[in-house]
Amino acid sequence: MRSKILALIPTRLNSKRLPAKALLPINGIPMIIHVYKRTLLSKKIDDAVICCDDKKIFDVAIKYGAKVMMTSKKHINGTERIAEAYKKLSRKQKYDLIVDVQGDEPFVSPKHIDQIITFHKKKRNTEIVLPNLKIKNTNNTNIVKLVTDRNDNVVYLSRANVPYQYKNQSLFLKKHLSIISFKPRALLSFSQSKPSHLEKIEGIELLRAIDIGLKITTINLKGDSFSVDIFEDYKKAKTQILKDKYFKFYK
Repeated sequence: MRSKILALIPTRLNSKRLPAKALLPINGIPMIIHVYKRTLLSKKIDDAVICCDDKKIFDVAIKYGAKVMMTSKKHINGTERIAEAYKKLSRKQKYDLIVDVQGDEPFVSPKHIDQIITFHKKKRNTEIVLPNLKIKNTNNTNIVKLVTDRNDNVVYLSRANVPYQYKNQSLFLKKHLSIISFKPRALLSFSQSKPSHLEKIEGIELLRAIDIGLKITTINLKGDSFSVDIFEDYKKAKTQILKDKYFKFYK
């Protein structure tokens, strides 16, 4: 029987740094709809659902023909939000992998989604796959960086530039790419655990997964992507969409 893969796209209305960013138009289409339609361009996703916390987003999703589910306003991060949605959806359909495509990545690559799924299917002992892109040193604390061991297992995540270049200089860091593949039991284990000490300090939810002993493996991908966190990111997105290679397939 062929594996079933579910993509869940968490989003909320009251984002702190850029309020209501999910509904901001990029070349005439709300940002969350860009994410949804690009996710559907993946060749390996069987279904995709937007997981939101507000009727305004829900109504926009319906207007554009997107599958959408209301979730609690009490969730403190997107992983908790998609866990709620998965619990409801899994009553009717079983899935082998749950792919978290974060709702503030309007330029998410369908090719990246496919590469992550293919990789995770081969890594049977890996509970979470967190991909990375190589980037140059940056002081941008909105970008989460990965520290990995020699086997590409993630040992830490930080908003700081890690590892710190004390003795050896490196031109690149590993940027957390906002597509995350979960095995169902890992997603449920995360949602059933309390926020960890390091998670609270860094504001990075997957530090909880490391803290409770879930195995996270990374895959090095090529290309580019960025999340819309602040107004400057939004301005960049409105310019970049004009030369985006995927937009023509869903505009």
